[in-house]
Amino acid sequence: MPLLPAQPSAPALHIEGGVAIITLNRPAQRNRLENGDLKTLLGHFEQVNQNAQVRVLVLTANTEGQPKPVFCAGYDISGFNEPGHGATFFEEIPDALAKLRPVTICALNGSVYGGATDVVLACDLRIGLQGIEWRMPATALGLHYYPSGLQRYVSRFGVAGTKRAFLTARPFSAEQLNAMGLFESLVTDADWASTLQVLVSDILALAPLAVQETKKSINEIAAGQMDTERLRAREHMTSDSVDFAEGRAAFVERRKPVFVGR
Repeated sequence: MPLLPAQPSAPALHIEGGVAIITLNRPAQRNRLENGDLKTLLGHFEQVNQNAQVRVLVLTANTEGQPKPVFCAGYDISGFNEPGHGATFFEEIPDALAKLRPVTICALNGSVYGGATDVVLACDLRIGLQGIEWRMPATALGLHYYPSGLQRYVSRFGVAGTKRAFLTARPFSAEQLNAMGLFESLVTDADWASTLQVLVSDILALAPLAVQETKKSINEIAAGQMDTERLRAREHMTSDSVDFAEGRAAFVERRKPVFVGR
């Protein structure tokens, strides 16, 4: 992980070696998201998406100095009073994150609440820290959640888990989330850095073009937007790619492939 800014700030972006890391950086405020932070995140997402060298995005948080680690306390509800903001504006952030070209990993190194839970769900993969909790208090505040967020919840949690989240507002433990299949790994603080590094390295070892096109297809299928001809075209494109030829040659020669992304 890169060195964090000395002072609290809007979400910080660091890019190195094909990996972008976005760090929520208001630990004293439990990394709650203000409207300015949301605009910063949208800018970071665009920058990452336009950088062809970036193949993995890690979303994490600065939890230094917190009595118990909190990844994000959710959306600062005072932001609802600002014209043009509120739930509809917040919805743009997880929606944009879900559509990003690189593989996205949420390194959930603290508890998470409210709208921030949907940001976590918008990532492709997640690793979790033991001992954290997850709570969705929308109905406890009198709010019907926005459509794409409910859709992501049902997709990731199933109907039963989504009903528990929204119709009881009770917290989930890390173990409950893990049992639902939410995490690639659920680890201790001691194993955190190595677990994240191995996951990132495994993704970077894959063929970039195949990963990028397959992610698009999976997202379309999950959203009920499957187009067989479009998926078939991607299949044919990767079948004719330099990377697939290299992958087959490396398999025969029993060596690691060297992919070039085309």
